[in-house]
Amino acid sequence: MARTKTPKHEVRELGRRDLIKWSLFAGAALGLARWKVYEVLEDTVGTAVAADASCHPTNRSVHIVAGNGGFAWFQLLWPHNDIAAAGDGNFAFHAPGQQTMAAGTDRPLTLGPEAPFKTFTGGKQMTAFMAGGNETHRRDPITATNLGGNSLIAVAAALQVTNPSVIPVVTINNTPFGNAPGAPRPSAVGSADQFVGLFNSAASRTGGLLENSGDAGLYDAHYAALASLNRAADRPTQTRAYGTAKTAARLLGTNLASQLAISDADRLRYGVDNGTRTNLKELAENLIVTAKAFRMGLTSSVVMPAMNDDPHGAFNDMNNLRMTALTMGRILDGFMADLAMTDDATCAGTKLSDNIVMTIHGDTPKNPRARSGWPDGTPSDSNWMYVMGNGLLKTGWFGGVMRDGTVKGFDPATGAENATGSRDLAAPASAAVAYAIAKGDMRRVSDFARGVTINGIVNAVQM
Repeated sequence: MARTKTPKHEVRELGRRDLIKWSLFAGAALGLARWKVYEVLEDTVGTAVAADASCHPTNRSVHIVAGNGGFAWFQLLWPHNDIAAAGDGNFAFHAPGQQTMAAGTDRPLTLGPEAPFKTFTGGKQMTAFMAGGNETHRRDPITATNLGGNSLIAVAAALQVTNPSVIPVVTINNTPFGNAPGAPRPSAVGSADQFVGLFNSAASRTGGLLENSGDAGLYDAHYAALASLNRAADRPTQTRAYGTAKTAARLLGTNLASQLAISDADRLRYGVDNGTRTNLKELAENLIVTAKAFRMGLTSSVVMPAMNDDPHGAFNDMNNLRMTALTMGRILDGFMADLAMTDDATCAGTKLSDNIVMTIHGDTPKNPRARSGWPDGTPSDSNWMYVMGNGLLKTGWFGGVMRDGTVKGFDPATGAENATGSRDLAAPASAAVAYAIAKGDMRRVSDFARGVTINGIVNAVQM
């Protein structure tokens, strides 16, 4: 069989990516700030490569997977518009008459009293897509994230391979990842503490920033960049000394683990303490470590579980229910506040919060029309997905459950409501998320979503 040659432009592009990733790792090992690495790249290999390094073409992502019925909690934050508006005390919305409507969204979006992100502009509010089917009692729901036989989460990781990171994607506590062409292998951990532990030996791991170069020309570029990085590290303005590459890498791994460690101050900032129920505390800790890992450029995507508690009797204890909703909102606000306080070293003039996409989906959201026993079944076997698309998606509800039990879908080409079933909407909803992760580059998304038209649910970006 004849060997297919890689087109020259693709070889050059791969070489540029490898050089950027390798240089960022080498710079970190030598104790250099990222801006100094970009400066060195500009001096040694030109402004084009430095520009590619300084602004990632792909957003980071967080995928929250709420299995075993725990997804139901999230509709207390963002209830269906018609369910909340009905004001029916038998419906599974805990605060009839206390909801507000988000301002400036493309479609209506109802906010529960405890909903996070209330200060966001309309263009950056949540998007809620009817998507997928009811998968009651699964901890690894997949139908809402089915993109033409591929997993949206794996597609996200495949898109993010252009981003330099030590470990491309982390999955926590057996959350689903799935498959997609070009997706890296995820690093699986059991908890936030194990997430921290990944980086005790990150410098010795293969993959991510430590890819081998098989190209002599690329090796020459690596050597030139390393020489310049060494010279930069010797300047008086640099306070962190370096030894051999091996020692520096080992120290880097040790320092990273300590910097990722969770403190009580972190937990309080996210609204949790030792008295907080375990599943909420775990969600907070997973997001705390994720924010720190993003800040340090260690990963591009994290997949984490949420709740997993099957809350059939939630409405029997309204105090606990309201506290759960309040804590969930505080956790999500705390995460975004952490990102908003940090400059994004990979894209000048932006914050980490400007370059993040978040999805929330689950096995069953439970029936929004029945609070008694909060039944697992949903009208028309429907399901949905919440997305924070960071200005790249149309915002508000697309489709929804009505007070009379009917379910509306939507036309992804126009955004208009119609009768399409939620299972048939997983592909366009997932394609829209991929579009947001790819920063509006539909050419990259089309590799995974051929024939899917999403013009009515995304915001056009001039490429």
